[in-house]
Amino acid sequence: MINTIRFFDDREVRAVWDEENSKWWFSVLDIVAVLTGQHDYAKTRNYWKYLKAKLKKEKSELVSVTTQLKLTAADGKQYKSDMLDYNGIIALGKTFQGTKANRFIEWFTFSEESIDGKSNIKTI
Repeated sequence: MINTIRFFDDREVRAVWDEENSKWWFSVLDIVAVLTGQHDYAKTRNYWKYLKAKLKKEKSELVSVTTQLKLTAADGKQYKSDMLDYNGIIALGKTFQGTKANRFIEWFTFSEESIDGKSNIKTI
């Protein structure tokens, strides 16, 4: 597995390439932190725990497609973390209201304003 870090508004969004399934998995906690503007890991984790329980109660497919993969934490150790694929992240982003969520989804989907989008424009 290949680990990468992307940045949205100078905030880390960790991702893991799953060679077996040929897709990227993204850290749910990183995205929740970005969308809530939270810098405290414990508060972010509690927010995700609450949101996950709420979505599960609503029988949202988002919770069932969450998987756990090991990510390197700030202390340098690897811990299992909830991860979602591309479609899951789009669905998660849509559960948040406001312009920040809209900007995140636009960035995440590799718009012309994203780093990847700008790189694509330069190569054309």
